[in-house]
Amino acid sequence: MGKPTGFLDYERQINTEIEPLDRIKNYDEFHIPISGEERQVQASRCMECGVPFCQSGMMIGGMASGCPLNNLCPEWNELLYIGSYGQALGRLLKTNNFPEFTSRVCPAPCEAACTCGLNDTPVTIKDNENAIIEYGYENGLMDAKPPKVRTGKTVAIVGSGPSGLAAADQLNKRGHLVTVFEREDYPGGLLMYGIPNMKLDKSVIERKINVMKAEGIIFKTGVNVGVDVKADELKEQFDRVILACGASEPRDIKVPGREAKGIYFAVDYLTRVTKHLRSPEYKEYIDAKGKNVLVIGGGDTGNDCVGSSIRQGAKSVVQLEMMPKPPAERADTNPWPEWPKVLKTDYGQQEAIAVFGSDPRVYETTVKEFLPDKDGMLKQVRIVKLAWERDEKTGRMAMHEIPGSEQVLDVDLVLIAAGFLGAQRYVTEAFGVKQTERMAVATAAGEYATSEAGVFTAGDMHRGQSLVVWAIREGREAAREVDKDLMGYTNLN
Repeated sequence: MGKPTGFLDYERQINTEIEPLDRIKNYDEFHIPISGEERQVQASRCMECGVPFCQSGMMIGGMASGCPLNNLCPEWNELLYIGSYGQALGRLLKTNNFPEFTSRVCPAPCEAACTCGLNDTPVTIKDNENAIIEYGYENGLMDAKPPKVRTGKTVAIVGSGPSGLAAADQLNKRGHLVTVFEREDYPGGLLMYGIPNMKLDKSVIERKINVMKAEGIIFKTGVNVGVDVKADELKEQFDRVILACGASEPRDIKVPGREAKGIYFAVDYLTRVTKHLRSPEYKEYIDAKGKNVLVIGGGDTGNDCVGSSIRQGAKSVVQLEMMPKPPAERADTNPWPEWPKVLKTDYGQQEAIAVFGSDPRVYETTVKEFLPDKDGMLKQVRIVKLAWERDEKTGRMAMHEIPGSEQVLDVDLVLIAAGFLGAQRYVTEAFGVKQTERMAVATAAGEYATSEAGVFTAGDMHRGQSLVVWAIREGREAAREVDKDLMGYTNLN
């Protein structure tokens, strides 16, 4: 694959980025693609490694190693290297319905498992993927292709995040009539309102949704299934139903003073910021301008809150993480091709460093109390340092507060980015489906049929909070199971 000596001849070169102090002036995407010629050079670094871990999608140590979609990375890197963009696009779309999304927001487990990364730097798989899909749109290769034959079978999909969209795309290609229900005003789920514009421009989502509509998929927005429409109505009107509502029940911080005004869940904050950007007349957004902001939680969502609050003009930003600071390099106990548990300074933290002069993250620390003023407005937060020790009885690591380590911070706005607990109960209760202890919708192992006949599930609602690539994979696999249930067989990949 690629040039036999490409990984020796050429160094890794990723797409360039606009400098932090310049890009925070707007909410535009800030990655600038390298030239087509240089992109082919980067594709040539994909070596003939024999065992391409990049596409394995294995679980090692509870973490994904390689692409969960089993993307054919070596094949389309080879085709990109020789300039066959159209063929590269065909191979890319065999496994991934939405490369325009994953090439922007995926943390790239494919690159973490790239054989070149064992002793050198990995191939720029994510940037290469983006170049291929954007070529497809620019050259009319992504125009609508409606199915030539319809089966007459109908499927309702509740939720239009990546898993719901993937299931809809697959089932529509098979010829089934698909209707997607979304409670927000536009499809996309967390892709639309949970990921900031500078990371995934909303025109990218609109572009794909328009293609899907032209291919015959019906989208009904502003419809909250379980509230506006009863579950029994959907089960009567459609042959099958897929629940793909995500794990949208946020994890709260239950400490004294939680009722203070100025404390929000991160997903609500990000949603309102994006709604205001899309419609300036929307006035219910949360503004961090001139405020001391505290983000509770690391991960992508916490980082997105940091980047968004800086763009709004926050006075200061602090980000708390309960876990210890990761090492700069892989530990001996974290060998390749495991996902590297190393320190990552993402775009939001980069911008905080550029604006405020220091990394906003404070490790091994949590909130002990929110301190409001006499009017109930948040003014300060009491934090405390944590120590992690192994429990002699259970053998598990447990944390405890360090006496005398408390501090009080001036804080006007708190954004809780502590993850999600699982599916929201009003939907699961409306359909009567069983749930696991972690509030995910229960199914048999490796399957997508719920406890209710004719009702299936996929994505975060099924597996818990996870990556976009896992959601797409689940949507594809659920579609395959539904197709087989409807037709007696399936030819979906």
